[in-house]
Formats: sequence, structure tokens, C-alpha cells
Amino acid sequence: MIKEAIIPLAGLGTRMLPLTKVIPKELWPLGKLSILERILQECEDAKIKKIYLIISKRKNIIKNFFDKDFFLEKKIKNNHDLLNRLNSLSKYKKKIKFIYQNSAKGLGDAVNTCKNFIKSSHFLLILPDDIIINNNCSKELINIHNKSKASILAVKKVPKNIVNRYGVVGFDKKFKNIININKLIEKPNIKQSPSSLVIIGRYILSRKIFEYLSKTQKGSLGEIQITDAMSMMLNAGQSFKGCIFKGSYLDCGTMDGYIKSFRLIGSR
Repeated sequence: MIKEAIIPLAGLGTRMLPLTKVIPKELWPLGKLSILERILQECEDAKIKKIYLIISKRKNIIKNFFDKDFFLEKKIKNNHDLLNRLNSLSKYKKKIKFIYQNSAKGLGDAVNTCKNFIKSSHFLLILPDDIIINNNCSKELINIHNKSKASILAVKKVPKNIVNRYGVVGFDKKFKNIININKLIEKPNIKQSPSSLVIIGRYILSRKIFEYLSKTQKGSLGEIQITDAMSMMLNAGQSFKGCIFKGSYLDCGTMDGYIKSFRLIGSR
């Protein structure tokens, strides 16, 4: 059973400057909830018991977000809706452990900060830039894992000319919305790309990923890419499946994407 989740939040949010200089984008509103609350709600619905939030010292405000504020609670004690919102943060805090990544060395390095904490054979990895609505993608991946015992990646089809923005999967079998992955490439050019299916920010990964992250070389930007570590795992015989997820994908990683997502969510 998948009971642990990693959520990397230590990124600088440079694409959202200057706003992210003060407020991390994960705390920006998306409808009636913040982006982070939507991710935590997804974990809650998927029955995740322990959540590792990776932050940096620059983002201690995220840690403060979950602290109780007795002054505020006293002021709104007769407003049950607001009080319930604050109490929900306390509920999440019981499941959260904060891990620090103080230098930006890539997603692979962020995940690797949790290697001494993850106890289960597999865990959930969620990237907060990617919001999936109308269906709990994490729960869908967990259900597939429970049947296959494999590592599972959420994937979606994109136009061929933008595959170089993503980690891309190749596959040799497809049944309904599940594929058997036989190739993983980080940001390939169009000619190198094995398909138009790209990885979106939901993963079920084997704890063995930590062994391969320790062997992964830094890329041209000095970052450790988790796709490179997964590719080594795949080549070593580890099983990976892809789930063409149900639901609607929202990109909150760019200002244009966030604005579009905010308008689409509305007051939900």
C-alpha cells in the first residue's frame, strides 16, 4: 500500500517573479483553496498517511502556514466556515514532515533528500506545478500499482513540437489507458523522442530510486534529473507503467498557465 508522499516545494519560482519573491506560488489561491491545499487534499483522498514537504530556508513561510494562530481563531470563533478552514491546516500538519533542500540541484536531488525517511517499498511523488481536477490522479495511480506492483507514471499526449519541454516515455504495449514503458528520455529533441506521451507530475516510485539517484550525473544545468535515474532503473530491469490519466490537467508552473487555471477553476 502507498502511504507516503513527497512534495517538492523548494524551487525559486523564477518564472513567477517578482510575486514569488514574497509569497511562494504554492500558497497562491486557486479558487477557494491554495495550490498546496489542493495537492494535500488529493493526498488525503488517496489515503496518504505521511507527507514530506521539501522546502528551503527562503520558504519557511510554508511551514508557518500550518502553525496554529490562537489570536485569529479567537477572532473568528463564531464563523464556522473559516474556523474549519484553519482546522484543516492543523489536520494536515499532523501528517507533514518538513525536509530542507537549500540549493537548487534539480528534482532528483530534491527527492533524494528523503532517502533516510521513506520506509515503504514504494511512495507517491507529486509536483505542485501540475494540478489535475475532476479525478484524483494519485488514487488512480495507486490503484494501478496495487494490481501491478510496478512503478507508475502519469502521462499525457502533447503536440510533437513541444516534447523537448518534458520527460518523454516510449512504450511497447497499451491496454485501455495503461502502457508498458520501455524507454525514458529527459527533454529529447523531436527526432529523438520515442512518442508524444510525456510525464506529468504524478509518480509512484520504488524505493530503489534512491540507489540510482546516487549514481545519476548532473546535467548541463548542474541538476540531477529524476528521469535519468528512472531510465537507469528501467534499463536494469525494473518495471514501469504509464497511466494516461483521467481528469483535466492544469499547468500552474508559468504565469500564463496559472492565470488560465485560475479562470477555469473560478470559485470552486
